[in-house]
Amino acid sequence: MKFRTLSVAAVCLLFPFAAAHAASHSEMVPVAQGVRLHVLEAGHASTRPTLLLIPGWRLTASIWARQLDSLGQDWHVIAVDPRSQGDSTMTGDGDTPEQRARDYHALIAAMHTGPVVLVGWSQGVQDVAAYVDRFGVQDVKGIVLVDSTISKGAADIPNRLDFTVQQLKLLPLLSAAPRDFTAGMMHAIISRPLPEAEFAAIVDQGMKTPPAISQAMLVADMFGVDRTRAIAKFKIPTLVIASSRSAELDAEKALAAALPDARIEIVENAAHAVFVDQPAQFDTLLKAFLKGL
Repeated sequence: MKFRTLSVAAVCLLFPFAAAHAASHSEMVPVAQGVRLHVLEAGHASTRPTLLLIPGWRLTASIWARQLDSLGQDWHVIAVDPRSQGDSTMTGDGDTPEQRARDYHALIAAMHTGPVVLVGWSQGVQDVAAYVDRFGVQDVKGIVLVDSTISKGAADIPNRLDFTVQQLKLLPLLSAAPRDFTAGMMHAIISRPLPEAEFAAIVDQGMKTPPAISQAMLVADMFGVDRTRAIAKFKIPTLVIASSRSAELDAEKALAAALPDARIEIVENAAHAVFVDQPAQFDTLLKAFLKGL
């Protein structure tokens, strides 16, 4: 397989907390008619499963730079820009967890990864649930759900009315002042102080998704399909990693209890992006889970 090399040096220029140990590469992979996904890849194929790292709303593979480095030393790791995020193809339709799940299934086949461990954070949790619902877990050896629960869809809005109003109020702000909104969002989900250039690079990545597509994504993720029907299909080891500050912590505990084979680990002193705020603890938890598969 040929790669358009970004190299770990370029990744570390944007994300200095990722030390240069495991070389990573950048590639564009066709997954649907007219749609290519940008991926960062580290490590080498082996008898161990490949890790597929799926980011949250409007974010990109580069948010996983620390994990590409640390995990790529022992595992084959692929981090992805979902469609309409980062450097992947911008699309006017299909910006839903259900279509992204089909994209990842095609990506896994195109890259000949063999068995995988799906790691989804935030919006990525919805993508993983949609994947399991559509494709099952035949070639999935483990699942990691990071700081989010699985959406119950539009029918659950009456039970979460305050939360729903809060989320929908944000949408006009995104249209009116996209960069200010994006910077505020990143400050909210990342509590660890980052160098100014590093933080600005994360904001720049978020800005690549146009506001209208971002709004459509958010509605589809939170208020679209009831994906809890997939819970019974999670018949493989599953790790739920939650921030102790999460507004969804009780729901995440309930999710871990409802999943067929799951446990929850709670990370202190971290905001929503727990793997950015506490990368060493996150990596330790993830490595222990992987070694136990």
